Amino acid sequence: MSARLRSLTVVALIAAGGLGLIGSTQTWVVASLADGDLPVTGSAAVPVLQPLMLTALALGLVLTLVGKVLRYVLGALAVALGIGVAALVTPIAIAPPVSAVAPAVTERTGITGSEGIAALVLGTSSTPWPVITIVVALLIAAAGVAVLLTAHRWTRGGRRYATDTRATRDAAAPLDAVDSWDDLSRGDDPTDPASR
Repeated sequence: MSARLRSLTVVALIAAGGLGLIGSTQTWVVASLADGDLPVTGSAAVPVLQPLMLTALALGLVLTLVGKVLRYVLGALAVALGIGVAALVTPIAIAPPVSAVAPAVTERTGITGSEGIAALVLGTSSTPWPVITIVVALLIAAAGVAVLLTAHRWTRGGRRYATDTRATRDAAAPLDAVDSWDDLSRGDDPTDPASR
């Protein structure tokens, strides 16, 4: 059961991070200007969105390799990441503020300053992508909670990530190719009986 939950948690983090990353490239807000509509992407509306989604992806991958203590740290980080993204995106999903479209308006018109941009923007409307991203953020937070609740039952990553495989290996057991390479990596000669 814990192996299945671990897999689901890792897949959820990776999938949520990937979907959030894709969503950040889509149109989130449409600003109405005097000369027409201006579509604004998620990464323009929330500039830190792409790095945060990449962090969620990385969390999912790193969780498969780390020990128990770091699992708790990464689980807490995932919870904070999910809550933070949801807090950043919720105002845009409810009623997009002019500040969310300001960089795109400045790029199109050359006008800067909050008052000047507010005078140009006749209205804003959001697409479904901010809501999808809030769901993604809640999924990241839920995966973090699952990690915090079950991290003590997870098994460590593969044998090749252990710090000392010779200490855990039975001395009478025959060497396989991986053990030999590990010995060579540590500077030991696997063919020398004195080094075993």
